[in-house]
Amino acid sequence: MTTVDHKRIAILYGVTAFIFLLIGGLEAGVIRMQLASADNDLIGAGRFNEMFTMHATTMVFMVIMPLGVSFFNFVIPLAIGARDVAFPRLNALSFWIFLFGAVLMHMSFVVNQVPDAGWFSYANLTEKPFSPNRGLDFWSISLLVMGVASVAGALNFIVTIINMRAPGMTFMRMPVFVWMTLITSILLVLAFPVITVGLIELTLDRNFGTHFFIPAEGGDPILWQHLFWIFGHPEVYILILPPMGIVSEILPTFSRKPLFGYPFVVFSGIVIGIMGWAVWSHHMFTVGLGPVANSVFTITTMLIAVPTGVKIFNWIGTLWKGAIEFTTPMLFALGFVALFIIGGLSGVSHAVSPSDFQQQDTYYIVAHIHYVLFGGSMFGIFAGAYYWFPKITGRMMDETIGKINFWLIFIGMNLTFFPMHFLGLNGMPRRIYTYSAELGWENLNRIASFGYIVLFVGILVFIYNILKARNSRRVSHDPWDAPGLEWSIASPPPAYNFAEIPQIQGRDHYWIVKEKAEAAGTPITEPEALVDPSSIHMPSPSYWPIFTAVGVTLIGGGLLSHYALSFVGGVIAMMGVIGWSNEPAAAPSDHH
Repeated sequence: MTTVDHKRIAILYGVTAFIFLLIGGLEAGVIRMQLASADNDLIGAGRFNEMFTMHATTMVFMVIMPLGVSFFNFVIPLAIGARDVAFPRLNALSFWIFLFGAVLMHMSFVVNQVPDAGWFSYANLTEKPFSPNRGLDFWSISLLVMGVASVAGALNFIVTIINMRAPGMTFMRMPVFVWMTLITSILLVLAFPVITVGLIELTLDRNFGTHFFIPAEGGDPILWQHLFWIFGHPEVYILILPPMGIVSEILPTFSRKPLFGYPFVVFSGIVIGIMGWAVWSHHMFTVGLGPVANSVFTITTMLIAVPTGVKIFNWIGTLWKGAIEFTTPMLFALGFVALFIIGGLSGVSHAVSPSDFQQQDTYYIVAHIHYVLFGGSMFGIFAGAYYWFPKITGRMMDETIGKINFWLIFIGMNLTFFPMHFLGLNGMPRRIYTYSAELGWENLNRIASFGYIVLFVGILVFIYNILKARNSRRVSHDPWDAPGLEWSIASPPPAYNFAEIPQIQGRDHYWIVKEKAEAAGTPITEPEALVDPSSIHMPSPSYWPIFTAVGVTLIGGGLLSHYALSFVGGVIAMMGVIGWSNEPAAAPSDHH
């Protein structure tokens, strides 16, 4: 609980996000069971609204984002040859604020005041007459708290990547995953202030008598849409760029050849990061922005498919004539590429504003977002979990069970979400809690609900594989014969990461080192030798980040209950910040 070690914080992020994955998955299960048959009355309309609101909010902000941050935390310092992140205590603070913000959001279930306006909470659904309970206050204030965590973490990674690379690691020698982390972190720092403004205005509207989004008082509900989607579209790339980076590490490893067109993959990621700000209004084609705005955003949305397509062709080029090894990480990486292409193609059809008029607010949109964020982001995350699990734990997950896990999730995902394309084109609106049998949607909904069960079993198999791995054989430091710097040290890595900061010799550094050692007749079979940890200066554990996180959450909780609590939270948070910023570190040494 007091750790400031980036590797332990990574595990805290990963386990916490996986627990919320199970919660969000159960919320999805309630939705699918309600829609499995026509005229079903398993749950009512109000509870259904709560389920789809909390499912999407949980999966976006409490699962995919923190799972990406988990990989950032574990891999980035190892991949750039650093001993830790730039600000270890700020790193710990970002986790604890995230945790308390996520718990605050789910406290809405405990008091039966659950958000019910959808994950993007359009005005006027957020007005008191439409949502009189405190659910949307839980939603907005919890997201404000988690936004603090996201920006704190992102600033940390930006400074770490720019300032703490090992000698010889130029920007164009950095692994693609490090590049995607840097771009994602910049997007987080720039995008979250926008949604912060919107969430503060929403909180003020609901609690303090302002009227930013209330048309009867001269406000503008479309303002909320602009604020949300100016944040929301960079957010899509915040969710997908890290898995793209993971896949760009895995495909070369198991193709036994360097990434094809490395500079193009890097610069296409940069272009995606820039162009992500120019496409937000394709979410608003049906609002009535006018032909000029619709035309401009149609063009920009089509153009952003180009750098994405560049990445896909580079991945295919990496596979071409490679000595491909179909390990579990490789299968999930290939699944990512295949499913993301499907999601991208349906996205291009949304880009055409006339066809978007038909598809808008139908299950076609639901199919698209799940092919991008489950078939894309989650498959990339599963690939990364299997790939780096031996480095994190020193043990290997069972490959046979891993392949069963892949096929269950791959088949279940397609059974669940592919029929939704046809449901949407056949006119099924999203967010309806029941439907009549004569509409002809029942059979496709039954297939989708059966697919959910297959997916659920796939997740259980993944959990079983992790538990089974506790008793599996220990593996070498480099079980995949991988090119990354992180594979040159012991598994799991020592607290200090590197006894001696390495001198980077080129892109795919560890492949270069192993090849030179092989040519010299001294092949590498052991990791870097361990040293006495006390001989290396490392930051000491700290309980102050938890203290600060509790204070920040009390500030938010005070707005939900009694405003005096916010003042108390502010005092506690300030005490925490003063505590951890003035905490003495361990004595330095020659290895510092």
